[in-house]
Amino acid sequence: MSALVPSAVREIADGYAFTGPALDLGAVLLDGTAYADAPVRLPLAVLNRHGLVAGATGTGKTKTLQLIAEQLSAQGVPVFLADIKGDVSGVAAPGEPGERTAARAAEVGQDWRPQGCPAEFYALGGLGSGIPLRATVTSFGPLLLSKVLDLNETQESSLGLVFHYADRNGLELYDLKDLTAVITFLTSPEGKEELKGIGGISAATAGVILRSLTLLENEGAGAFFGEPEFDTAELLRTADGGAGVVSVLELPAVQDRPRLFSTFLMWLLADLYQELPEVGDLDRPKLVFFFDEAHLLFKGASKAFLEAITQTVRLIRSKGVGIFFVTQTPKDVPADVLAQLGNRVQHALRAFTPDDAKALKATVSTFPKSPAYDLAEVLTSLGTGEAVVTVLSEKGAPTPVAATRLRAPQSLMGPIGPAVLQAAVDGSALAGKYRDAIDRESAYEKLAARAARPEAEPVPAPVPAGGAEPAPERSSERARERSPERAQEGGGLLGSLMSNPALKSFARSAGTQLGREISRSLFGTSRRRR
Repeated sequence: MSALVPSAVREIADGYAFTGPALDLGAVLLDGTAYADAPVRLPLAVLNRHGLVAGATGTGKTKTLQLIAEQLSAQGVPVFLADIKGDVSGVAAPGEPGERTAARAAEVGQDWRPQGCPAEFYALGGLGSGIPLRATVTSFGPLLLSKVLDLNETQESSLGLVFHYADRNGLELYDLKDLTAVITFLTSPEGKEELKGIGGISAATAGVILRSLTLLENEGAGAFFGEPEFDTAELLRTADGGAGVVSVLELPAVQDRPRLFSTFLMWLLADLYQELPEVGDLDRPKLVFFFDEAHLLFKGASKAFLEAITQTVRLIRSKGVGIFFVTQTPKDVPADVLAQLGNRVQHALRAFTPDDAKALKATVSTFPKSPAYDLAEVLTSLGTGEAVVTVLSEKGAPTPVAATRLRAPQSLMGPIGPAVLQAAVDGSALAGKYRDAIDRESAYEKLAARAARPEAEPVPAPVPAGGAEPAPERSSERARERSPERAQEGGGLLGSLMSNPALKSFARSAGTQLGREISRSLFGTSRRRR
Protein backbone atom coordinates (compact mmCIF):
# COMPACT_ATOMS: atom_id res chain seq x y z
CA MET A 1 0.00 0.00 0.00
CA SER A 2 1.27 3.47 -0.89
CA ALA A 3 3.00 5.45 1.85
CA LEU A 4 0.69 8.36 0.99
CA VAL A 5 -2.35 6.48 2.24
CA PRO A 6 -3.53 7.89 5.61
CA SER A 7 -3.06 5.63 8.62
CA ALA A 8 -6.83 5.53 9.23
CA VAL A 9 -7.34 4.10 5.75
CA ARG A 10 -4.59 1.55 6.36
CA GLU A 11 -6.26 0.36 9.55
CA ILE A 12 -9.62 0.00 7.81
CA ALA A 13 -8.06 -1.83 4.85
CA ASP A 14 -6.34 -4.30 7.20
CA GLY A 15 -9.77 -5.30 8.49
CA TYR A 16 -10.80 -6.36 4.98
CA ALA A 17 -7.62 -8.26 4.05
CA PHE A 18 -9.25 -11.71 3.88
CA THR A 19 -7.41 -14.86 2.79
CA GLY A 20 -10.36 -16.80 1.36
CA PRO A 21 -12.64 -16.04 -1.62
CA ALA A 22 -14.50 -12.76 -1.26
CA LEU A 23 -16.63 -10.27 -3.17
CA ASP A 24 -15.11 -6.90 -4.07
CA LEU A 25 -17.47 -4.12 -3.03
CA GLY A 26 -15.33 -1.06 -3.64
CA ALA A 27 -12.61 1.14 -2.14
CA VAL A 28 -12.30 2.93 1.21
CA LEU A 29 -13.58 6.50 1.06
CA LEU A 30 -12.20 9.18 3.40
CA ASP A 31 -12.79 12.94 3.15
CA GLY A 32 -14.19 12.55 -0.37
CA THR A 33 -11.22 10.57 -1.71
CA ALA A 34 -11.42 6.91 -2.73
CA TYR A 35 -8.28 4.85 -2.10
CA ALA A 36 -8.07 2.21 -4.84
CA ASP A 37 -5.39 0.22 -3.01
CA ALA A 38 -7.61 -0.09 0.08
CA PRO A 39 -10.33 -2.49 -1.11
CA VAL A 40 -13.50 -3.25 0.86
CA ARG A 41 -14.50 -6.91 0.51
CA LEU A 42 -17.11 -9.39 1.73
CA PRO A 43 -16.04 -13.00 2.44
CA LEU A 44 -18.11 -15.67 0.71
CA ALA A 45 -17.97 -17.85 3.81
CA VAL A 46 -20.02 -15.41 5.92
CA LEU A 47 -22.79 -14.69 3.43
CA ASN A 48 -25.02 -17.21 5.18
CA ARG A 49 -24.89 -14.88 8.21
CA HIS A 50 -27.31 -12.66 6.27
CA GLY A 51 -27.18 -8.97 5.56
CA LEU A 52 -28.94 -5.65 5.15
CA VAL A 53 -28.79 -3.18 2.27
CA ALA A 54 -30.48 0.08 3.26
CA GLY A 55 -30.70 3.65 2.13
CA ALA A 56 -33.00 6.39 0.90
CA THR A 57 -34.64 6.21 -2.52
CA GLY A 58 -32.19 6.97 -5.32
CA THR A 59 -29.00 6.25 -3.39
CA GLY A 60 -28.01 3.15 -5.38
CA LYS A 61 -29.42 0.16 -3.47
CA THR A 62 -30.50 -1.61 -6.65
CA LYS A 63 -27.07 -1.27 -8.22
CA THR A 64 -25.52 -2.65 -5.01
CA LEU A 65 -27.76 -5.72 -5.32
CA GLN A 66 -26.70 -6.09 -8.92
CA LEU A 67 -23.01 -5.75 -8.04
CA ILE A 68 -23.23 -8.41 -5.35
CA ALA A 69 -25.43 -10.72 -7.44
CA GLU A 70 -23.18 -10.77 -10.49
CA GLN A 71 -20.08 -11.50 -8.39
CA LEU A 72 -21.87 -14.31 -6.58
CA SER A 73 -22.92 -15.78 -9.92
CA ALA A 74 -19.33 -15.60 -11.19
CA GLN A 75 -18.23 -17.49 -8.05
CA GLY A 76 -20.75 -20.28 -8.75
CA VAL A 77 -23.35 -19.19 -6.17
CA PRO A 78 -27.01 -19.07 -7.33
CA VAL A 79 -28.90 -15.86 -6.52
CA PHE A 80 -32.56 -14.92 -6.13
CA LEU A 81 -33.59 -11.31 -6.80
CA ALA A 82 -37.04 -9.80 -6.37
CA ASP A 83 -37.40 -7.12 -9.05
CA ILE A 84 -40.00 -4.73 -7.63
CA LYS A 85 -39.52 -1.85 -10.06
CA GLY A 86 -38.60 -3.84 -13.16
CA ASP A 87 -35.03 -2.56 -13.44
CA VAL A 88 -32.97 -5.58 -12.39
CA SER A 89 -33.43 -7.63 -15.56
CA GLY A 90 -30.26 -6.04 -16.96
CA VAL A 91 -28.23 -8.47 -14.84
CA ALA A 92 -28.63 -10.92 -17.75
CA ALA A 93 -26.97 -8.61 -20.31
CA PRO A 94 -23.46 -7.14 -20.58
CA GLY A 95 -23.12 -3.56 -19.38
CA GLU A 96 -22.51 -0.61 -21.66
CA PRO A 97 -19.14 1.14 -21.36
CA GLY A 98 -19.14 4.89 -20.84
CA GLU A 99 -17.21 7.76 -19.34
CA ARG A 100 -18.90 7.58 -15.95
CA THR A 101 -18.32 3.83 -15.69
CA ALA A 102 -14.68 4.20 -16.70
CA ALA A 103 -14.15 6.99 -14.17
CA ARG A 104 -15.73 4.97 -11.36
CA ALA A 105 -13.62 1.92 -12.25
CA ALA A 106 -10.43 3.98 -12.16
CA GLU A 107 -11.32 5.50 -8.78
CA VAL A 108 -11.84 2.13 -7.09
CA GLY A 109 -9.21 0.08 -8.94
CA GLN A 110 -11.72 -2.04 -10.84
CA ASP A 111 -10.88 -3.95 -14.02
CA TRP A 112 -14.31 -3.30 -15.55
CA ARG A 113 -15.44 -5.59 -18.36
CA PRO A 114 -19.01 -5.86 -19.67
CA GLN A 115 -20.48 -9.23 -18.69
CA GLY A 116 -23.98 -10.60 -18.10
CA CYS A 117 -25.09 -13.51 -15.94
CA PRO A 118 -27.10 -16.65 -16.73
CA ALA A 119 -30.62 -15.76 -15.62
CA GLU A 120 -34.16 -17.08 -15.33
CA PHE A 121 -37.15 -14.75 -15.23
CA TYR A 122 -40.26 -15.54 -13.21
CA ALA A 123 -43.62 -13.91 -12.49
CA LEU A 124 -46.21 -14.63 -9.80
CA GLY A 125 -48.87 -16.85 -11.33
CA GLY A 126 -48.04 -15.58 -14.80
CA LEU A 127 -48.90 -11.96 -13.87
CA GLY A 128 -46.09 -10.64 -16.03
CA SER A 129 -43.69 -11.87 -18.68
CA GLY A 130 -41.79 -14.46 -16.65
CA ILE A 131 -42.25 -18.16 -16.09
CA PRO A 132 -45.33 -18.54 -13.84
CA LEU A 133 -44.62 -19.27 -10.19
CA ARG A 134 -47.47 -20.97 -8.35
CA ALA A 135 -47.97 -22.48 -4.92
CA THR A 136 -50.83 -24.61 -3.71
CA VAL A 137 -52.99 -23.17 -0.96
CA THR A 138 -52.03 -26.18 1.16
CA SER A 139 -48.29 -25.58 1.03
CA PHE A 140 -48.72 -21.83 1.46
CA GLY A 141 -50.35 -22.51 4.81
CA PRO A 142 -52.82 -20.57 6.96
CA LEU A 143 -50.34 -18.24 8.66
CA LEU A 144 -48.89 -16.91 5.41
CA LEU A 145 -52.31 -16.74 3.81
CA SER A 146 -53.65 -14.83 6.81
CA LYS A 147 -50.93 -12.23 6.20
CA VAL A 148 -52.01 -11.86 2.56
CA LEU A 149 -55.69 -11.57 3.57
CA ASP A 150 -54.94 -9.16 6.44
CA LEU A 151 -56.79 -11.32 8.98
CA ASN A 152 -56.75 -10.74 12.72
CA GLU A 153 -55.61 -13.38 15.21
CA THR A 154 -59.08 -14.85 15.70
CA GLN A 155 -59.66 -15.16 11.97
CA GLU A 156 -56.16 -16.58 11.53
CA SER A 157 -56.91 -19.24 14.14
CA SER A 158 -60.14 -20.18 12.36
CA LEU A 159 -58.32 -20.44 9.05
CA GLY A 160 -55.81 -22.77 10.70
CA LEU A 161 -58.70 -25.00 11.77
CA VAL A 162 -59.93 -25.13 8.16
CA PHE A 163 -56.51 -26.29 6.97
CA HIS A 164 -56.33 -28.84 9.78
CA TYR A 165 -59.71 -30.30 8.85
CA ALA A 166 -58.85 -30.43 5.13
CA ASP A 167 -55.54 -32.19 5.81
CA ARG A 168 -57.16 -34.83 7.99
CA ASN A 169 -60.00 -35.55 5.60
CA GLY A 170 -58.20 -35.83 2.29
CA LEU A 171 -59.56 -32.55 0.91
CA GLU A 172 -56.73 -31.16 -1.18
CA LEU A 173 -56.44 -27.36 -1.14
CA TYR A 174 -54.77 -26.52 -4.44
CA ASP A 175 -56.42 -23.21 -5.38
CA LEU A 176 -58.71 -20.61 -3.84
CA LYS A 177 -61.93 -22.30 -4.93
CA ASP A 178 -60.89 -25.39 -2.93
CA LEU A 179 -60.43 -23.30 0.21
CA THR A 180 -63.71 -21.47 -0.39
CA ALA A 181 -65.53 -24.78 -0.78
CA VAL A 182 -64.18 -26.18 2.50
CA ILE A 183 -65.02 -23.01 4.46
CA THR A 184 -68.53 -23.00 3.02
CA PHE A 185 -68.99 -26.66 3.91
CA LEU A 186 -67.74 -26.22 7.49
CA THR A 187 -70.26 -23.46 8.13
CA SER A 188 -73.13 -25.63 6.88
CA PRO A 189 -75.16 -27.71 9.38
CA GLU A 190 -73.39 -30.89 8.24
CA GLY A 191 -69.95 -29.32 8.51
CA LYS A 192 -70.59 -27.84 11.95
CA GLU A 193 -71.53 -31.29 13.19
CA GLU A 194 -68.23 -32.74 11.96
CA LEU A 195 -66.23 -30.02 13.71
CA LYS A 196 -67.58 -30.97 17.12
CA GLY A 197 -64.70 -31.87 19.42
CA ILE A 198 -62.03 -29.87 17.62
CA GLY A 199 -63.62 -26.40 17.55
CA GLY A 200 -65.83 -24.41 15.25
CA ILE A 201 -65.99 -21.44 12.91
CA SER A 202 -68.47 -18.64 13.43
CA ALA A 203 -70.53 -17.43 10.50
CA ALA A 204 -69.14 -13.92 10.95
CA THR A 205 -65.50 -15.08 10.82
CA ALA A 206 -66.19 -17.32 7.84
CA GLY A 207 -67.85 -14.37 6.09
CA VAL A 208 -64.80 -12.17 6.59
CA ILE A 209 -62.45 -14.84 5.24
CA LEU A 210 -64.68 -15.58 2.24
CA ARG A 211 -64.99 -11.90 1.36
CA SER A 212 -61.23 -11.49 1.60
CA LEU A 213 -60.69 -14.50 -0.66
CA THR A 214 -63.15 -13.13 -3.20
CA LEU A 215 -61.39 -9.76 -3.20
CA LEU A 216 -58.01 -11.44 -3.62
CA GLU A 217 -59.28 -13.46 -6.57
CA ASN A 218 -60.94 -10.45 -8.19
CA GLU A 219 -57.59 -8.66 -8.07
CA GLY A 220 -56.12 -11.41 -10.22
CA ALA A 221 -54.01 -12.93 -7.45
CA GLY A 222 -55.97 -16.19 -7.64
CA ALA A 223 -53.77 -17.17 -10.60
CA PHE A 224 -50.86 -17.55 -8.21
CA PHE A 225 -52.50 -20.36 -6.24
CA GLY A 226 -52.61 -23.68 -8.06
CA GLU A 227 -50.52 -26.20 -9.90
CA PRO A 228 -47.96 -27.05 -11.07
CA GLU A 229 -46.37 -25.82 -7.88
CA PHE A 230 -42.93 -24.29 -8.20
CA ASP A 231 -40.08 -26.47 -6.95
CA THR A 232 -37.68 -24.23 -5.03
CA ALA A 233 -34.81 -26.53 -6.03
CA GLU A 234 -34.87 -24.64 -9.35
CA LEU A 235 -33.32 -21.69 -7.51
CA LEU A 236 -30.18 -23.70 -6.68
CA ARG A 237 -29.02 -24.35 -10.23
CA THR A 238 -25.75 -23.45 -11.91
CA ALA A 239 -25.17 -22.93 -15.63
CA ASP A 240 -23.07 -25.21 -17.82
CA GLY A 241 -19.96 -23.13 -17.24
CA GLY A 242 -20.35 -23.29 -13.47
CA ALA A 243 -21.77 -19.81 -12.95
CA GLY A 244 -24.67 -19.53 -10.53
CA VAL A 245 -28.06 -18.89 -12.13
CA VAL A 246 -29.61 -15.54 -11.16
CA SER A 247 -33.36 -16.04 -10.65
CA VAL A 248 -35.19 -12.74 -11.18
CA LEU A 249 -38.77 -12.51 -9.97
CA GLU A 250 -40.50 -9.81 -12.01
CA LEU A 251 -42.99 -8.02 -9.73
CA PRO A 252 -44.10 -4.76 -11.43
CA ALA A 253 -47.44 -6.36 -12.37
CA VAL A 254 -48.27 -6.94 -8.69
CA GLN A 255 -46.86 -3.75 -7.17
CA ASP A 256 -50.32 -2.86 -5.93
CA ARG A 257 -50.52 -6.14 -3.98
CA PRO A 258 -47.51 -5.82 -1.65
CA ARG A 259 -48.78 -8.35 0.88
CA LEU A 260 -48.98 -11.01 -1.82
CA PHE A 261 -45.46 -10.71 -3.17
CA SER A 262 -43.76 -10.09 0.19
CA THR A 263 -45.53 -13.08 1.75
CA PHE A 264 -44.75 -15.22 -1.28
CA LEU A 265 -41.05 -14.49 -0.79
CA MET A 266 -41.42 -15.72 2.77
CA TRP A 267 -43.06 -18.89 1.43
CA LEU A 268 -40.02 -19.47 -0.77
CA LEU A 269 -37.74 -19.24 2.26
CA ALA A 270 -39.95 -21.54 4.34
CA ASP A 271 -40.02 -24.07 1.53
CA LEU A 272 -36.24 -23.92 1.13
CA TYR A 273 -35.85 -24.42 4.85
CA GLN A 274 -38.01 -27.54 4.71
CA GLU A 275 -36.31 -28.99 1.64
CA LEU A 276 -32.61 -28.40 2.26
CA PRO A 277 -30.45 -30.60 4.51
CA GLU A 278 -28.35 -29.25 7.36
CA VAL A 279 -24.87 -28.37 6.13
CA GLY A 280 -23.46 -26.03 8.77
CA ASP A 281 -20.92 -23.43 7.69
CA LEU A 282 -19.66 -23.79 4.11
CA ASP A 283 -16.88 -21.98 2.27
CA ARG A 284 -19.62 -20.39 0.17
CA PRO A 285 -23.44 -20.38 0.41
CA LYS A 286 -25.76 -22.58 -1.63
CA LEU A 287 -28.00 -19.62 -2.40
CA VAL A 288 -28.20 -15.92 -1.58
CA PHE A 289 -31.71 -14.53 -1.40
CA PHE A 290 -32.37 -10.79 -1.77
CA PHE A 291 -35.61 -9.68 -0.12
CA ASP A 292 -36.36 -6.27 -1.66
CA GLU A 293 -38.85 -3.81 -0.10
CA ALA A 294 -38.52 -5.80 3.13
CA HIS A 295 -40.65 -3.36 5.12
CA LEU A 296 -43.72 -4.71 3.28
CA LEU A 297 -43.17 -8.11 4.88
CA PHE A 298 -43.17 -6.77 8.41
CA LYS A 299 -45.86 -4.11 8.11
CA GLY A 300 -48.99 -5.16 10.00
CA ALA A 301 -47.59 -8.61 10.75
CA SER A 302 -48.97 -10.58 13.69
CA LYS A 303 -46.76 -11.59 16.61
CA ALA A 304 -46.83 -15.23 15.45
CA PHE A 305 -45.81 -14.22 11.94
CA LEU A 306 -42.87 -12.15 13.18
CA GLU A 307 -41.75 -15.00 15.43
CA ALA A 308 -41.84 -17.35 12.45
CA ILE A 309 -39.77 -14.98 10.31
CA THR A 310 -37.20 -14.60 13.08
CA GLN A 311 -36.97 -18.35 13.51
CA THR A 312 -36.63 -18.94 9.78
CA VAL A 313 -33.86 -16.34 9.41
CA ARG A 314 -32.03 -17.78 12.39
CA LEU A 315 -32.23 -21.41 11.31
CA ILE A 316 -31.90 -21.25 7.52
CA ARG A 317 -28.27 -20.21 7.91
CA SER A 318 -27.38 -23.81 8.70
CA LYS A 319 -28.99 -24.85 5.40
CA GLY A 320 -26.41 -22.78 3.49
CA VAL A 321 -28.81 -19.97 2.51
CA GLY A 322 -27.96 -16.30 2.98
CA ILE A 323 -30.64 -13.60 3.10
CA PHE A 324 -30.21 -9.90 2.38
CA PHE A 325 -33.07 -7.65 3.41
CA VAL A 326 -33.31 -4.50 1.31
CA THR A 327 -35.17 -1.48 2.68
CA GLN A 328 -34.86 2.23 3.39
CA THR A 329 -33.81 2.25 7.05
CA PRO A 330 -32.79 -0.47 9.53
CA LYS A 331 -35.79 0.45 11.68
CA ASP A 332 -38.01 -1.13 8.98
CA VAL A 333 -36.72 -4.51 10.19
CA PRO A 334 -37.74 -5.82 13.64
CA ALA A 335 -34.92 -5.87 16.19
CA ASP A 336 -34.91 -9.67 16.54
CA VAL A 337 -34.43 -10.05 12.78
CA LEU A 338 -31.95 -7.17 12.53
CA ALA A 339 -29.81 -8.88 15.16
CA GLN A 340 -29.30 -11.79 12.73
CA LEU A 341 -27.91 -9.58 9.94
CA GLY A 342 -24.13 -9.55 10.24
CA ASN A 343 -23.30 -7.84 6.92
CA ARG A 344 -24.37 -4.22 6.43
CA VAL A 345 -24.30 -1.92 3.41
CA GLN A 346 -25.87 1.39 4.39
CA HIS A 347 -26.42 3.97 1.65
CA ALA A 348 -27.17 7.61 2.32
CA LEU A 349 -29.96 8.68 4.63
CA ARG A 350 -31.78 11.98 4.56
CA ALA A 351 -32.59 14.04 7.65
CA PHE A 352 -35.20 16.49 6.37
CA THR A 353 -37.76 15.91 9.14
CA PRO A 354 -37.71 15.11 12.87
CA ASP A 355 -38.65 11.52 12.04
CA ASP A 356 -35.74 11.33 9.60
CA ALA A 357 -33.41 12.60 12.34
CA LYS A 358 -34.62 9.89 14.71
CA ALA A 359 -34.10 7.24 12.03
CA LEU A 360 -30.58 8.54 11.39
CA LYS A 361 -29.70 8.41 15.08
CA ALA A 362 -31.10 4.89 15.38
CA THR A 363 -29.10 3.76 12.32
CA VAL A 364 -25.83 5.18 13.68
CA SER A 365 -26.39 3.32 16.95
CA THR A 366 -26.48 -0.03 15.12
CA PHE A 367 -22.93 0.33 13.73
CA PRO A 368 -19.68 -0.39 15.58
CA LYS A 369 -17.88 2.69 16.93
CA SER A 370 -15.59 4.27 14.36
CA PRO A 371 -12.61 6.49 15.19
CA ALA A 372 -12.28 7.45 11.52
CA TYR A 373 -15.79 8.76 10.84
CA ASP A 374 -18.56 10.85 12.29
CA LEU A 375 -21.22 8.44 11.03
CA ALA A 376 -24.14 10.84 11.40
CA GLU A 377 -22.36 13.29 9.14
CA VAL A 378 -21.08 10.67 6.69
CA LEU A 379 -24.48 9.00 6.25
CA THR A 380 -26.11 12.29 5.24
CA SER A 381 -23.34 13.29 2.83
CA LEU A 382 -22.78 10.06 0.87
CA GLY A 383 -23.29 10.31 -2.88
CA THR A 384 -25.07 7.86 -5.17
CA GLY A 385 -23.12 4.63 -5.33
CA GLU A 386 -21.44 5.21 -1.97
CA ALA A 387 -22.22 3.44 1.29
CA VAL A 388 -21.03 2.75 4.82
CA VAL A 389 -20.02 -0.90 5.11
CA THR A 390 -19.31 -3.31 7.91
CA VAL A 391 -19.31 -7.09 7.46
CA LEU A 392 -18.25 -10.15 9.36
CA SER A 393 -14.67 -11.27 8.96
CA GLU A 394 -13.72 -14.86 8.24
CA LYS A 395 -13.46 -15.32 12.02
CA GLY A 396 -16.98 -13.96 12.55
CA ALA A 397 -15.94 -10.61 14.06
CA PRO A 398 -17.28 -7.29 12.71
CA THR A 399 -14.91 -5.45 10.39
CA PRO A 400 -14.10 -1.75 10.88
CA VAL A 401 -16.73 0.63 9.55
CA ALA A 402 -15.70 1.71 6.05
CA ALA A 403 -17.21 4.50 4.01
CA THR A 404 -16.98 2.97 0.55
CA ARG A 405 -17.16 4.09 -3.05
CA LEU A 406 -18.78 1.05 -4.62
CA ARG A 407 -17.75 -0.65 -7.84
CA ALA A 408 -19.86 -0.36 -10.98
CA PRO A 409 -21.85 -3.47 -12.00
CA GLN A 410 -20.48 -5.18 -15.11
CA SER A 411 -23.98 -6.12 -16.27
CA LEU A 412 -26.46 -3.71 -17.80
CA MET A 413 -27.55 -1.02 -15.32
CA GLY A 414 -31.16 -0.91 -16.46
CA PRO A 415 -33.87 -3.21 -17.77
CA ILE A 416 -33.48 -5.30 -20.89
CA GLY A 417 -36.07 -4.76 -23.60
CA PRO A 418 -39.46 -6.57 -23.50
CA ALA A 419 -38.64 -8.56 -26.63
CA VAL A 420 -35.32 -9.75 -25.19
CA LEU A 421 -37.00 -10.66 -21.91
CA GLN A 422 -39.76 -12.61 -23.65
CA ALA A 423 -37.22 -14.46 -25.79
CA ALA A 424 -35.32 -15.46 -22.64
CA VAL A 425 -38.51 -16.77 -21.05
CA ASP A 426 -39.62 -18.66 -24.17
CA GLY A 427 -36.18 -20.23 -24.51
CA SER A 428 -36.01 -21.45 -20.93
CA ALA A 429 -36.08 -25.17 -20.26
CA LEU A 430 -38.52 -24.45 -17.41
CA ALA A 431 -41.18 -22.83 -19.59
CA GLY A 432 -42.80 -26.11 -20.59
CA LYS A 433 -42.68 -27.35 -17.02
CA TYR A 434 -44.54 -24.48 -15.37
CA ARG A 435 -46.28 -22.40 -18.03
CA ASP A 436 -49.63 -24.26 -18.28
CA ALA A 437 -51.86 -24.41 -15.20
CA ILE A 438 -53.29 -27.76 -14.05
CA ASP A 439 -56.66 -28.24 -12.35
CA ARG A 440 -56.89 -31.70 -10.77
CA GLU A 441 -59.65 -33.13 -8.65
CA SER A 442 -59.43 -31.60 -5.20
CA ALA A 443 -61.61 -30.30 -2.36
CA TYR A 444 -63.93 -28.30 -4.61
CA GLU A 445 -64.77 -31.27 -6.85
CA LYS A 446 -65.01 -33.74 -3.96
CA LEU A 447 -67.39 -31.59 -1.93
CA ALA A 448 -69.47 -30.80 -5.03
CA ALA A 449 -69.77 -34.51 -5.83
CA ARG A 450 -70.70 -35.27 -2.25
CA ALA A 451 -73.43 -32.62 -2.24
CA ALA A 452 -74.83 -34.00 -5.50
CA ARG A 453 -75.35 -37.50 -4.06
CA PRO A 454 -78.81 -38.20 -2.59
CA GLU A 455 -77.28 -39.50 0.63
CA ALA A 456 -73.87 -38.05 1.17
CA GLU A 457 -71.25 -40.40 2.50
CA PRO A 458 -69.68 -39.25 5.76
CA VAL A 459 -66.25 -37.72 5.65
CA PRO A 460 -63.71 -39.72 7.72
CA ALA A 461 -63.44 -38.46 11.28
CA PRO A 462 -60.50 -36.14 11.98
CA VAL A 463 -57.39 -37.68 13.48
CA PRO A 464 -57.45 -37.20 17.28
CA ALA A 465 -55.19 -34.59 18.80
CA GLY A 466 -52.98 -37.29 20.24
CA GLY A 467 -52.73 -39.18 16.95
CA ALA A 468 -49.49 -40.51 15.53
CA GLU A 469 -47.05 -37.96 14.18
CA PRO A 470 -44.62 -38.52 11.32
CA ALA A 471 -41.17 -39.56 12.48
CA PRO A 472 -38.78 -36.59 12.48
CA GLU A 473 -35.90 -38.66 11.16
CA ARG A 474 -37.79 -39.24 7.91
CA SER A 475 -38.17 -35.55 7.07
CA SER A 476 -35.29 -35.59 4.57
CA GLU A 477 -36.81 -38.61 2.85
CA ARG A 478 -40.15 -36.82 2.58
CA ALA A 479 -38.37 -33.80 1.15
CA ARG A 480 -36.89 -35.97 -1.59
CA GLU A 481 -40.30 -37.47 -2.28
CA ARG A 482 -41.72 -34.01 -2.66
CA SER A 483 -39.65 -33.37 -5.77
CA PRO A 484 -39.78 -36.60 -7.79
CA GLU A 485 -38.10 -34.93 -10.75
CA ARG A 486 -34.88 -34.92 -8.71
CA ALA A 487 -34.83 -38.70 -8.81
CA GLN A 488 -35.41 -39.09 -12.56
CA GLU A 489 -31.80 -39.44 -13.56
CA GLY A 490 -32.35 -43.05 -14.65
CA GLY A 491 -34.49 -41.97 -17.61
CA GLY A 492 -36.47 -44.73 -19.32
CA LEU A 493 -40.24 -45.12 -19.10
CA LEU A 494 -40.42 -43.69 -15.57
CA GLY A 495 -38.43 -40.63 -16.60
CA SER A 496 -40.69 -40.18 -19.62
CA LEU A 497 -43.83 -40.42 -17.54
CA MET A 498 -42.51 -38.10 -14.85
CA SER A 499 -41.64 -35.44 -17.39
CA ASN A 500 -45.38 -34.85 -17.66
CA PRO A 501 -46.19 -31.79 -15.50
CA ALA A 502 -49.53 -33.20 -14.35
CA LEU A 503 -47.99 -36.47 -13.15
CA LYS A 504 -45.13 -34.70 -11.45
CA SER A 505 -47.49 -32.33 -9.71
CA PHE A 506 -49.59 -35.28 -8.52
CA ALA A 507 -46.53 -37.15 -7.24
CA ARG A 508 -45.25 -34.09 -5.40
CA SER A 509 -48.63 -33.61 -3.75
CA ALA A 510 -48.91 -37.28 -2.78
CA GLY A 511 -45.42 -37.26 -1.31
CA THR A 512 -45.87 -34.14 0.76
CA GLN A 513 -49.02 -34.60 2.80
CA LEU A 514 -46.71 -35.05 5.77
CA GLY A 515 -43.95 -32.75 4.55
CA ARG A 516 -46.19 -29.72 4.30
CA GLU A 517 -47.07 -30.12 7.98
CA ILE A 518 -43.40 -29.46 8.79
CA SER A 519 -43.54 -26.14 6.98
CA ARG A 520 -46.68 -25.22 8.84
CA SER A 521 -45.24 -26.13 12.21
CA LEU A 522 -42.38 -23.72 11.47
CA PHE A 523 -44.99 -21.02 10.93
CA GLY A 524 -47.00 -21.74 14.06
CA THR A 525 -50.02 -23.32 12.41
CA SER A 526 -52.03 -26.52 12.74
CA ARG A 527 -49.33 -28.81 14.10
CA ARG A 528 -48.23 -26.35 16.77
CA ARG A 529 -51.78 -25.62 17.84
CA ARG A 530 -52.40 -29.31 18.44
